[in-house]
Amino acid sequence: MPLVTFRTSGAGNCVRVADLPYVYIRTGTGGAVLPASCPHRGGPLNLGVPDADGRRLVCPWHERGTSLSRLRRQVPAVRSGDTVTAVLPGPEGAAVELCHLPLSPALAAGD
Repeated sequence: MPLVTFRTSGAGNCVRVADLPYVYIRTGTGGAVLPASCPHRGGPLNLGVPDADGRRLVCPWHERGTSLSRLRRQVPAVRSGDTVTAVLPGPEGAAVELCHLPLSPALAAGD
C-alpha cells in the first residue's frame, strides 16, 4: 500500500495509484482523502456535493449518494497545512502519479 504526500488544493491535488484517482476534500464535517470516482458508475465524485444532512456525497452523473463515513474509512490520512499524507489502496510498487482534478465548490470549502 503506497504512502503518498500530496497537496490539498490546486495543482497536484490528486494522486493516481494504479490508475485510480484520489483527492482531498473538505466538507462541513471535516476533511478526508476519498476516491475521486463513484463506486457505482465511475462518475467524478470530485465534482459531487454533500447531501442536505452532510452524510452522503452525491454523484453528479446519476445523483446517487455514497456514504462519506464509508469513503473516509477506506483511506487513512493525516493533513498538515496544505499537504496530506495518505496510505492508499494498491499493491506495493504500483504506479503513483501526482495530477490535478477540479473540485466542486462544496468540497473545496474550508473545514
